[in-house]
Amino acid sequence: MSARYEELKGLKNLGQKYAYGDREVMLYAYGIGLGADPMDENELAFVNEGTFTPRPLKVVPTFASVAAWGSGPGEMNLNRVMVVDGERDITFHQPLPVAANITAESSVLEVYDKGKDKGVVISHQTVLKNEKGEKLATLVASRFARGDGGFGGPNLTQPDPHKIPTRSPDKTIDIVTRPDQALVYRLCGDRNPLHSDPEFARKAGFPRPILHGMCTYGITCRGVLQTYADYDASAFRQHVARFSSPVYPGETVTMDLWKDGNVISFEAKVKSRGVTVIKNGKTVLG
Repeated sequence: MSARYEELKGLKNLGQKYAYGDREVMLYAYGIGLGADPMDENELAFVNEGTFTPRPLKVVPTFASVAAWGSGPGEMNLNRVMVVDGERDITFHQPLPVAANITAESSVLEVYDKGKDKGVVISHQTVLKNEKGEKLATLVASRFARGDGGFGGPNLTQPDPHKIPTRSPDKTIDIVTRPDQALVYRLCGDRNPLHSDPEFARKAGFPRPILHGMCTYGITCRGVLQTYADYDASAFRQHVARFSSPVYPGETVTMDLWKDGNVISFEAKVKSRGVTVIKNGKTVLG
């Protein structure tokens, strides 16, 4: 077996300690665009705790993706300029509290070597636990390293993605992103210059900085929140999405949604460029 494959597959990092508070919760919500209308009471519940009429602050379910930002199975020694998010799958075991001390336990699940000049996909898992050791969320991420394939890993096939219904969407919504949205979202933890530095973006093959894939992921959670979840963050059991093309800050994201029982399927596109940016999306509500 390839030594590089064994190195990656064996990565594990347990007992990582993190803490967050209401500031981080509100910043994330604002970073994915909630509160754009400062008079929308449904959205204000995620970015403002209320004053004369107190109300509990709500936590966007996909805040789990940044609650322990920086956690992971270990250094993978990849070509950073060529690394992009491939997929994210979060299972929610219980609603996230507004503030918490948490532990993250990370490990690599599998490594898919696509071959020389084709890159490698690394699937890794992070489990977030509260101070009692109870699971809060399990995050499975797929990282596509476009410049690191061909080291002789086993010939494995990635699992099939969620299938989108063939009928017309049950709902279609438009979500506008701000030109400065990546500059706000990066304050949640992801300082990758691909999203803020024009020179770095050009070297990576993009005409200008792109929106974080995980910001787009959060936007799709927002889309389900405002439609089929009725802004009930505790209703989320799972949220899955596959990244297929970047969003540029300032573009409008159009979400198509299908409801089948407690499963919401979705895809997202940028109509102005004729590209699909999220494929094979699935939310499970309960």
